[in-house]
Amino acid sequence: MNMNPFDILKNAKAIQEQFSKVQEELAQVSVTGSSGGGIVKVTLNGKFEMIGVVLDPIAVDPRDVPMLQDLLVAAHADASERVKELIKDKLGPMAGGMPSL
Repeated sequence: MNMNPFDILKNAKAIQEQFSKVQEELAQVSVTGSSGGGIVKVTLNGKFEMIGVVLDPIAVDPRDVPMLQDLLVAAHADASERVKELIKDKLGPMAGGMPSL
């Protein structure tokens, strides 16, 4: 197989530009994950930065702080999975050879 290194560089540059565009788009989106039947909600942007937390007052029981902590962790994990799916959808075929996010 005879590959021209300049063709490879052209494709790499195009892929890099497309990837940069996707990164900019992802920074503008927000995804919300929830736990406890929706009593805890965590919102992340496409860069996995937490941009919001909503707690139903019923979740705030000073006698059961560990439960609230678990609900926050679970809501964050749910939101993270949703961001990963969004990234896979946006990247499409480019994500094919990438390691698991």
